[in-house]
Amino acid sequence: MSTATVPHTPVNQQRRIAALRIAFVVALPLILFSKSVWMDQHWVFEVMEVTGIALIILAVLGRFWAVLYIGARKNAVVMQDGPYSMMRHPLYLFSTIGVAGFGMMLGSIVLTLVMTALFFTILSITASKEEAFLRAEFGPTYDAYAARVPRIIPRPSLFRTEGEVTFNVRTLRVNLQDALVFLALIPLAEASEMIKDYGLIPTFPLF
Repeated sequence: MSTATVPHTPVNQQRRIAALRIAFVVALPLILFSKSVWMDQHWVFEVMEVTGIALIILAVLGRFWAVLYIGARKNAVVMQDGPYSMMRHPLYLFSTIGVAGFGMMLGSIVLTLVMTALFFTILSITASKEEAFLRAEFGPTYDAYAARVPRIIPRPSLFRTEGEVTFNVRTLRVNLQDALVFLALIPLAEASEMIKDYGLIPTFPLF
């Protein structure tokens, strides 16, 4: 009787990107045609907007922090320093935070929850598949790491780091492009607010 084995090939990240794009398209009608009920209570909307901007900036800085450690070593080593000492997938955590920030900028609790749940689910599934490869590749080393460090929700008490960190310039440049996508969410949310304020498209109220 044969047993199934995990293929020793990294996860196809293009599928993850495609899934995230589909999730955005699914959420797009809510983004375009809903109007925050908090827009008429300006101070509430402003607080949500500022919070959203802060979360997006945190997401960008967090992704840079993670890339400084993992660099071009993804799938080549079991990184256990810096953000990777507190969680196994910091890039996915900070990406989720960025999506939540976009929802907050739109002034909608419902949109924030829907988009965050969609993106978090996709990234969690991707993380699970990545870990299947890493367990097959690194065996007990990764098993011990996974038993000690949570997957995505960080445990700050575990933080540790070396005194010096080397990074790959090309990988950092690629992450800069990803960061610009997150930063582009800020003017996108502002444009959405302006269009709805002027009543240029039909909208329905959304909490």
